Amino acid sequence: MGTPSMHFSESPEDPFALGHGASAVLDDHGTVVGWSARAQELLGYPAKEVIGRAWQDLLVDARDLPVARSVVVDALRAGGWFGILPIRHRDGRRVEMGFRARAITRDGDCQEWFLVGAPAVEVVSWQRDRALLDGLYRRSPIGLAIHGPDRKVIRVNRAIEKASGIAADAPVGRRSGEFLIEEDAGPADERVRHVLETGEPLIFTEQSARTRHAPGQERMVSVSAFRMEDPSGRVLGVAETIEDITQRYRARRRLTLLNEASARIGTSLDVAQTARELAEVAAPGLADYCSVDLLKPVLLGDELPSNMAGALLRVAFSPPEPRVPFQEGDVVPLLPESPQARCLAERRPVLERLLSLRPEWHAMDRRRIEVALGLGVHSLIAVPLMARGLILGVVSLWRVRHSEPFEDDDAAVAHEFSSRAAVCIDNARRFTQQQNAALTLQHSLLPGALPDLPAVEVACRYLPASGEQGIGGDWFDVIPLSGARVAFVVGDVVGHGIHAAASMGRLRAAVRTLASLDLEPDEVVARLDDLVSLLAAELETDAESSQPAIEQVLGATCVYAVYDPVSRRCSLARAGHPAPLLTTPDGQVTVLDLPAGPPLGLGGLPFEMYDLDLPEGSLLTLFTDGLLEARGGDIDVALENLRERLTRSADPLELTCHGVVEALLPTDRRPTDDIALLMARTRVLPPENVATWQLPLEATAAARGRELTTAKLAEWGLSDMAFTTELVVSELVTNAYRYGDGPVTLRLIRTQYLICEVSDTSHTSPHLRRALSTDEGGRGLFLVAQLTERWGTRYAHDGKTVWTEQPLPPS
Repeated sequence: MGTPSMHFSESPEDPFALGHGASAVLDDHGTVVGWSARAQELLGYPAKEVIGRAWQDLLVDARDLPVARSVVVDALRAGGWFGILPIRHRDGRRVEMGFRARAITRDGDCQEWFLVGAPAVEVVSWQRDRALLDGLYRRSPIGLAIHGPDRKVIRVNRAIEKASGIAADAPVGRRSGEFLIEEDAGPADERVRHVLETGEPLIFTEQSARTRHAPGQERMVSVSAFRMEDPSGRVLGVAETIEDITQRYRARRRLTLLNEASARIGTSLDVAQTARELAEVAAPGLADYCSVDLLKPVLLGDELPSNMAGALLRVAFSPPEPRVPFQEGDVVPLLPESPQARCLAERRPVLERLLSLRPEWHAMDRRRIEVALGLGVHSLIAVPLMARGLILGVVSLWRVRHSEPFEDDDAAVAHEFSSRAAVCIDNARRFTQQQNAALTLQHSLLPGALPDLPAVEVACRYLPASGEQGIGGDWFDVIPLSGARVAFVVGDVVGHGIHAAASMGRLRAAVRTLASLDLEPDEVVARLDDLVSLLAAELETDAESSQPAIEQVLGATCVYAVYDPVSRRCSLARAGHPAPLLTTPDGQVTVLDLPAGPPLGLGGLPFEMYDLDLPEGSLLTLFTDGLLEARGGDIDVALENLRERLTRSADPLELTCHGVVEALLPTDRRPTDDIALLMARTRVLPPENVATWQLPLEATAAARGRELTTAKLAEWGLSDMAFTTELVVSELVTNAYRYGDGPVTLRLIRTQYLICEVSDTSHTSPHLRRALSTDEGGRGLFLVAQLTERWGTRYAHDGKTVWTEQPLPPS
């Protein structure tokens, strides 16, 4: 039998390949004239039993004859046949076989049939494999590229052809980077080389890519690759699958962006910081550029108008772009008919897929349009920032150059995270509003301009805590007292917020009231302790009642000092507060060892007073604990830094105060706790400005007092005040003579006031009253009050002192 003039696939997987399939030759009458060894192996018939017999009589079961005859008819009509046919095995069982039959011509008109068969299971499996390969190359939506050992493309499928716009046979012989652009063409070739050399497969690697026919469209692809080898292990090349996952990637990126926005936006209660966080999340997360423009009241923490009114301020722009005309802090005009104006008017996002630059925009803001054109802006989303029904501002998102235009899903995502950011910005605005109100309250409760006193030179600093912590209850005060003395107080109320500031105001008012009574420092602190205990009792009462309890601050500390520039005596008492520091004129710095005392509000515990004499030019430093804790480090180290700064006491006091703040406070952030710092440099009144006399307890005491006063006023050049001062001295000495039982002391002090003091050993308090027309007395203190600016009484252990102050005449 000659060799048929036909070609069958020689693929190793082909069940009909010569040497693999069972072959037979039939003449035109259906008689077997050729039988292969493989046919004998599969069907059990040796060639001598088959050749010369009709195939249907030997190989076909009687029940399958109708099917066999139908096959013969089809083959005669078509000149060939392919299909599955049941064949009778030599042992009698039926075997499903797949056949290919083709008519061949020999010796002119003589026609024979060449059959090749294989088990049906192998044929079906081979058909599936062929269908799979055909599907991969012709119908698969996933791109397939086959690379040879030289890393050049051997074949690509229709998906690559459709995505790249290049015919399927065009890339053959090229490298993938020549028709599929990435950020850098090198990684595509390097990826194939790595798989080819190592045999390590590449699984679902995501990367950005662009095609040659559409370089402006950025796509995301998922690439997998494996090395191909023949049965002997020879490397044939690399198969690479490329799937376009752009939509899936964008959807995932949008969800990621929303999660990131939730985590990154609103980390602080600062309006500008929240706006910057919004811009940094949006660009480059969703856009190439993002700007956040807010109404001015939002930044100031003011109330917002119900309608859109006021200028927009550029609060944030990301990433920084020097060519943009409106940088942070600039006023941004709202152009009519612009997407920003429309989104605010309609209160919804406005999407401009392909931005059209209207002529009227050029006329109003040509520079802005020129910059947009220079950046290559082609797509825009404008989103209103709205919270609780009020407009806060607008967010603008731009895409430039090769970026894809915005889609509706992008606008939805921008609206989503902008809405969340708007709530955070409004919360920050409300917090700023509360902080401003609390700071206004606090500053109104703290002293304004400090008085110019003859006893001391004073410098002070008050630094509120950071916005997140809220204002605290630290305070200080300088209180002029009688006899040219002065009181200093520094205190700290526990907690933060407006309630701490209100409690601080109550305590400061109480200190001033107690100071006006000229009480000793330990007595002042003890009465403050009673006041704080009363506040705590009020809170407990509110908590037990049906009324909602008002939050109160229950704990406080303070230090109170009184300095006398005549005697140079300083008396101090403290309640759980850091001890003051004393710097002597020679530069020695010591922490005063005065008893600590319990914090205010504990009740029932005593407070002790500490006395010391201060040389002229001594520096007394009082502060709250926030000064030592400002940098969050070791308090002992901070205290040592403070002492080092205070050794420079020869510097001007304001310079020293500034140096202390600069040395102990962090420069990159505000402190986490309020800080109050009070520094006082002592002075001593010259002896020639003080006159003291001991008057005998006899009837001539008032007359003697008038004589001494007149002479001293003449010496001081204050004779014009002699008449008034004589009346005052006469009345005070007379009362001391009438109601006292010991010696009387008269003292005159000249400062910016003329101070007159009369001391006796009695503790009886004089009272001012209005005498009736029928009364013979009771008008003395009334005259004293009318002739002087201030008068009062202070008590000591051995008596009392009645004092008056008269302003000196203009020099």
